[in-house]
Amino acid sequence: MPVPPFDPELAVVLAALDPEALAPVTPENLRAVQERDVNARPRPTVEELGDGGRFEVAELSVPGPPGGPEVTLVSARPAGLAGRPLPLLLYMHGGGMVMGNAWSVLPRVLNDWAEPLGMAVLSVEYRLAPQTPYPGPLEDCYAALVWAVEHAAELGVDPDRVLIGGKSAGGGLAAGLALLARDRGGPAVLGQVLLCPMLDDRMSGFSSRQMSGIDIGDLTSHATFWHAYLGDDLYGSADVPPYAAPTRATDLSGLPPAYIDVGSAEMFRDENIAYADAIWRSGGQAELHVWPGAFHSFDGIAPNATVSQDARTTRTRWLRRLLAQSGRS
Repeated sequence: MPVPPFDPELAVVLAALDPEALAPVTPENLRAVQERDVNARPRPTVEELGDGGRFEVAELSVPGPPGGPEVTLVSARPAGLAGRPLPLLLYMHGGGMVMGNAWSVLPRVLNDWAEPLGMAVLSVEYRLAPQTPYPGPLEDCYAALVWAVEHAAELGVDPDRVLIGGKSAGGGLAAGLALLARDRGGPAVLGQVLLCPMLDDRMSGFSSRQMSGIDIGDLTSHATFWHAYLGDDLYGSADVPPYAAPTRATDLSGLPPAYIDVGSAEMFRDENIAYADAIWRSGGQAELHVWPGAFHSFDGIAPNATVSQDARTTRTRWLRRLLAQSGRS
């Protein structure tokens, strides 16, 4: 079927990617893929994240969900900002719910947001599927949110200016967390930053089929990720909770303002557009950006491309505007 063209700069980067890294992930090779990811993905130390004193970084172990283990958080903030409570971003890493870590995502988050906005960050090392399927990873994130708000003074952050966010699977967790906090009467969230979020277990959008194997993902891999996350009992059923797959939600009212961005040439395009539309239909606030010619996670894979720089600048401007509207920029 016809597909939208890739941005010229991004097309060059996509063509140069290792074919092995783009091979379909199946239930049979998932464990090997996870092991390869652990060995290949960066995991900077606290000292490396501190970047010569630019940032104050610490690893924390906090109470997890009832019956669950403690949750590891990587806490980071710009140095030299003691004395006033900072806004806080609770961030969830990507990786299809089955890969990734809380450390590797921080350099970009700290450089793009924490330093220019004077913002503290907590990156959540949630448990991964299939070893821990839903609701374990999401409950880890909820426990981290509750702990952060309850210990705001200790962290030096403003409990009234807590945002949640993430990319890909992490964006899906952030969207599910916003729904869960609303429905449990949990901590108030100022905003949610959803970067190409993984939202639809049914993969029902036209773009899921249109871009499969042309984007950096494919239907086989995403089915493997969703099956791992949902488990045998939920996967493929009509009973998947909206907290696991937010496109299942029928009521998106009462949510914090959302920033959603996605590429025009990626599988998640249509589910992201539909989610923004559902927020608007429920009377909520969402800002949607569809970056022309962009594939999934384009700004991380091709950070120097012009469209990647534009996307990062636009996200930062949205965060700055939201923080200013909260009364204490």
